[in-house]
Amino acid sequence: MRSALETAAAIRAGETTAVAETEAAIARIEAGNAAINAVVVKDYDRAREQARAIDAGAVAKDAPLLGVPMTVKESYGVAGLPATWGYAEHAGAISHADAVAIQRLKAAGAVILGKTNVPTGLIDLQSNNPVYGRTLNPLNHERSPGGSSGGAAASLAAGFVPAEIGSDIGGSIRTPAAFCGVWGHKPTYGVIAADGHNFPGTDSARVALGVMGPLARDADDLAALLDVLTDFPLPRARVGDPGALSILIRPEHPVARASAEVKRTVELVGQAFERAGAEVERTLDPFPDLAAQHANYIRMLLTALSRGAPAPNGQAMSLADWFALQDEQARCIRAWQLLFRDYDAVIAPVFGATAFPHDDTPTDKRVLTIDGEPTPFGPQFAYAGLATFPNLPSTSVPVATGADGMPIGLQVIGDLYQDQKTIAIARIAHALMRS
Repeated sequence: MRSALETAAAIRAGETTAVAETEAAIARIEAGNAAINAVVVKDYDRAREQARAIDAGAVAKDAPLLGVPMTVKESYGVAGLPATWGYAEHAGAISHADAVAIQRLKAAGAVILGKTNVPTGLIDLQSNNPVYGRTLNPLNHERSPGGSSGGAAASLAAGFVPAEIGSDIGGSIRTPAAFCGVWGHKPTYGVIAADGHNFPGTDSARVALGVMGPLARDADDLAALLDVLTDFPLPRARVGDPGALSILIRPEHPVARASAEVKRTVELVGQAFERAGAEVERTLDPFPDLAAQHANYIRMLLTALSRGAPAPNGQAMSLADWFALQDEQARCIRAWQLLFRDYDAVIAPVFGATAFPHDDTPTDKRVLTIDGEPTPFGPQFAYAGLATFPNLPSTSVPVATGADGMPIGLQVIGDLYQDQKTIAIARIAHALMRS
């Protein structure tokens, strides 16, 4: 299967057509989707119409995604299609307009074939709900594909389509990408419009911490999708010689366990950069207080997801508490910006282990087995929070394979608005680990 950019170039050159690429992608979905349940809403007839219109000249030949077949996360509004977020009570919710991100993809020439699965409410690192059922990891059906963009990553890993879009507030792009061995990017907060990615039946404001972002099968497609989706042009990546880079590696979070092989992979990436001439640092004093950052992240995350509803203990966050938490976030952002005066990127795990077996135990009671020992699941969100709480860009890049045969993905975290730079450094990390 061609990449997204290769597909657009081939259509532009007359080597294939949008209709042919659309039909090929539909055939791939029909042949493989029953085994993994990644694509849960199909829109083939309108996709064929869109492809025919592209071949007839409805989209400019220089459109970056000319004729590229895509699926998109179920939570995005696509006119005429359901956007249930996996809630049984919203199974009849139909979008009346395309989300801004969908509008931009179509304007860039993408052909939308359907929508991919999510967990209920987009609040788990696996993808199972009462509306569509469970999505399986195409690399091992016993394992989670991640969530909440799990269907998106599974669709890519299964080779159905070359490009996808998801959303991320607790690792929902980065973790599925890591679990399925594909690429994902959590952008700087606010650079991609959230309009049309709303809780079913609402036109709510953007959720604190939540971002929209691309997933792809390679770095070039990821960067191109980001350009299509952003509200304004981001700085170009000025990354050439890896020997000129300064990298800080963080193999484990102080509140979340990582397996020996995940930590070893972070170290191996650091060594690969050192062999290429880069400056690699393993300790930093002072480093942003990650334990405090995680505590504040979880408070903001739970408040945002519940829209301020009282916690199980009956306590609700006051307005004064919310403003104080925003002050803590601002201080955290400044601490990370100070760090990036000296470092081009921080490389850390996306999750403390490879893809875990399907487990519908609530996340606050769920237990992971890491290196043969049980460990609480909830603290694993600390890895996502590294970039999420300070609003930073983070690229999930596949770099290795674990002893269980599953992918190991790491995240490359960069300074605010340096999204293309994090993708570029992730591209180098991927290449160095294969050289």
